[in-house]
Formats: sequence, structure tokens, C-alpha cells
Amino acid sequence: MSWLLLSVLSAFLLGIYDAAKKASVRENAVPPVLFFAVVCGAAIWVPLLVFGKAFPDWLPTDRLRVQSISTSMHAALFLKSVIVGTSWTLAYFSLKRLPLSIAGPLRAIGPVWTILLATMLLGERPTLWQWIGIVVVLVAFYAFSVAGKKEGIQFRKDPAVAWMVIATIVGACSGLYDKILLQNFALDAATVQAWFSIYLVVVLFPLVAYWYCIDSAKIRFTWRASIPLIAICLLAADFAYFTALTDPDALVSVVSPIRRLATVISFAIGIVYFGEKNVRRKAACVAVLISGVFLISLG
Repeated sequence: MSWLLLSVLSAFLLGIYDAAKKASVRENAVPPVLFFAVVCGAAIWVPLLVFGKAFPDWLPTDRLRVQSISTSMHAALFLKSVIVGTSWTLAYFSLKRLPLSIAGPLRAIGPVWTILLATMLLGERPTLWQWIGIVVVLVAFYAFSVAGKKEGIQFRKDPAVAWMVIATIVGACSGLYDKILLQNFALDAATVQAWFSIYLVVVLFPLVAYWYCIDSAKIRFTWRASIPLIAICLLAADFAYFTALTDPDALVSVVSPIRRLATVISFAIGIVYFGEKNVRRKAACVAVLISGVFLISLG
């Protein structure tokens, strides 16, 4: 499969991933949904890790091979799990309360925070086009706040909006941390994905234990087929993305913007499957947002 098709596949799977999260947390207890989703992710990686150690020549591709790493690297990956666990917890609680057609685009603002944090912490200098893209995204954010009022969502007062914004900022920190893990520490993508997926189970266990002991009688949990789909779609989307980038002909300036189209897919699912309203106004906001993200990616 060509790198271009892999990029499109990654975007499609990420859109399904967002929809699966919404379907899972809708009128459901968030902590067990999140916990069992990460357990499903770890359940995919643990057999691959064990199989790769026992029969290293039998793996279908080296991209699934997990490196042997030091104790300090395990600590570094555990820290990544803490960062991601914090981001996902906030995002899942927010997604339960917000329409997918608003929550998804809010999450897509992540590149803005990544650039701002990289500028402040890593000394990077955005291009003119990236600054223009940031302004366009901020305009889209304001437009979404206006659209949200039509559905009774006050961006300044609704805690779910604040949770999603904080989740996105923490997610941007995770993205910068990935850069350090992959470039400075020379870890490969499979090693990072495998161990952070396993450590996420440990990180999120106290949350689900608290729910079970304190809140399970008040906030009931229902198992849904969409819960394992969360893990499957995310891992498959990341695998398609990293596979696309290994192609010598792949253009990062094309792959990254295509991946952002996941916002359009999740938006469409929110309208068609979940019956969310205010379509035209939100669609215009999404178009502006995607334009800004494209400028940031191409800059």
C-alpha cells in the first residue's frame, strides 16, 4: 500500500477512534471505559512483546519489534504514560458531556499548543505560515464558541470545554516528549507504543479502583463493543502512520495534513450517527479549523 493511502487510512481510523470513544462514554461511567480501553491496547502489545523475545525471527515486520531498554528508559516511558493518562482522562470526561462535532475539533487544535510549547521550551521558531495558521485556528475556536451557544454550551463557563483544552495542552506536551524519546533517546516507535500502553494500565488503575469503591453504585458501567474498538483503531492508525513515514518517497508535509482530516470524519459521524445539530455553522468552523491546521503543518 502506498504511503498516501496509508495516510488516508490513518486519518479514517482516527476518525473512527474518536467516534468509538463517544459511543463508549455516552451515558456510561468514564473510568472503566478508559481503563478497559487501555487494557485492550496492552493486550495487543504484550503478546507481540513476548513473541518477539521468544521468536525474534518470526515477527512479520521489524516495525513490531520492541527494543530491550534500560531501567531509566522504562522510567521515561512510565512518565509518558502519566502524561497521556492525564490527557486522556480529561478528554474522556469532556467527551461524555460535549457533542462529538465540538469535542473533536477542539482536540484538533493540538498543533497550536505544540508549536507554542516548542517555541517556549525547545527554542524552535515557527514560520510566517505557521503563525498565520495559529491565527486562523484561534478564529475557528472563537467561531466554535459562538456555535456552541446555540446548543447551550458556554465556552467560558462549561467545565467540559476547559477539560478538553487542558487535555489538548497536556497532549501537546506528550507530543514534545515523544520527540525527545524518539530522537534524543533513539527509541523506536514500537518500543514507545508497547511500553507506554502497558504502563497506562498501571497509571489508570487507581482511577477505576476509586470509581469501583466510591461511585460504581451511582454511575453504572455498561460494556460496549466500541470499547475494544478504541484501542484497535488507535494502534492501527499509528501503525499506518509510522509505516507511511518509513517510505523513502513519503512527504511529511503531506502526511501530517492528511492525518488531520480525522476531524472531518469524526465530525461527519457526530452528525450522521449521533444526530448532532447546528450542522452548517459547525461545518464552516471545521473548514476554517482544518485550513489553519494545514497552514501549520505545511509551514
